[in-house]
Amino acid sequence: MTVRTRFAPSPTGYLHIGGARTALFSWLFARRLGGRFILRIEDTDRERSTQASVDAILQSMDWLGLDYDEGPFYQTQRFDRYAEVIQQLLASGDAYYCNCSKQRLHELREIQMANKQKPRYDGCCRDKGLGQADDTVVRFKNPLNGDVVIDDMVKGRVVINNRELDDLVIARPDGVPTYNLTVVVDDWDMNISHVIRGDDHLNNTPRQINILRALGAELPSYAHVPMILGADGKRLSKRHGAVSVMQYRDDGFLPEALMNYLVRLGWSHGDQEIFSRAEMIEFFDAADINSSASTFNPEKLHWMNQQYIMKLPTDDLTNALRTGLSARGININDGPAMEAVAELLRERCNTLQALVDESLYFYREFDGYEAKAAKKHMKPGARDALQHLLTAFEKLDDWSAAAIHGVVEQTAEQLGVGMGKVGMPLRVATTGGGSSPSIDITLEVLGKIKTLARLRRAIDHLAEQAMA
Repeated sequence: MTVRTRFAPSPTGYLHIGGARTALFSWLFARRLGGRFILRIEDTDRERSTQASVDAILQSMDWLGLDYDEGPFYQTQRFDRYAEVIQQLLASGDAYYCNCSKQRLHELREIQMANKQKPRYDGCCRDKGLGQADDTVVRFKNPLNGDVVIDDMVKGRVVINNRELDDLVIARPDGVPTYNLTVVVDDWDMNISHVIRGDDHLNNTPRQINILRALGAELPSYAHVPMILGADGKRLSKRHGAVSVMQYRDDGFLPEALMNYLVRLGWSHGDQEIFSRAEMIEFFDAADINSSASTFNPEKLHWMNQQYIMKLPTDDLTNALRTGLSARGININDGPAMEAVAELLRERCNTLQALVDESLYFYREFDGYEAKAAKKHMKPGARDALQHLLTAFEKLDDWSAAAIHGVVEQTAEQLGVGMGKVGMPLRVATTGGGSSPSIDITLEVLGKIKTLARLRRAIDHLAEQAMA
């Protein structure tokens, strides 16, 4: 049997973290077993489905590297096939027309809830033999006896008695098929062998199994993946970071890092944290998916991204920095070699956006000093230290980190102060803030000309302060 999995998003919004993880698990399952991964766009909700959402889904899949072997298939292009199957079910007696009004169904629901019963259709039209009319829907005639047994790859054995299920609508009065019908027909026609999806679909599965059986179709295996929760234990939403996958790209995350983070949300292989794409494929097994919900942890995602940034080839990191600076309108020619800046900042940044933020003082002049750092380190007494440094740096021919460090050390000794009393004012004066890599290496990369110019500006700034 050829393994065939599918990812079937609805284009009613962007591809979010939960959907991306479902796609990843389905993709890995197929790749590990030499199968086929199919992309299907479930766009029958015409009011909410948009081309922009379709484009966002396809773009997100491409960015993550989740290549599909077939598709994308669009449900709106398959209405004739759905109508054919609905007629087949009507002809076999496994479906019927129902003309129960919305008012009757509402009253029925109210009575059931008042009696603390599970709201469900009561089969009023089941044996009436009604014909098609403008106000009729088509309902599937669910079996009245027996159980539906799901040997779920994640949840284990799940048993649902057919009495718990009612006769669901499979076609609306205008003939438009409903979700539970279209997904069954698609999985059947596309020979899907394994359905990996969120456990919010678990209630639909016994209904879909009964339709498949009525059609004489082979049943796929199911794996229902628990949802992702926020730190507060509630379902993941925008406030937890459940933004568009492409927003993570724009925020400076690497696709490999996001993939690695997602695969570890509910799946594990021993204690290993970092997985190459090849290792994910080699080790992934749906049986190892945790049966309980996972918690989204932004800090862990940032840590994961930093691990990948630290291993990123210099050329790739440099190109990312160049692209980020250019996007902000920074003149990338007005500064040191970009490779040197990228390597200097590599280990300090957990996103590519942070890399760009950290590099700004190398390529443009800052308007002022970071308030907190200036208050602590740019005091009147710092002027003497900066003047000593300026004089020594002007005479320095060997503009290397070692030589720069020697000047800072010598200045501290001459002034009889600790290194911090010299190094920190120097850092604020030349970078604009109180945080940077080792100041000697930073100044080597920044260059002598810019260093001297910024020292002179800082000295003038302190002189003006003293006169104010």
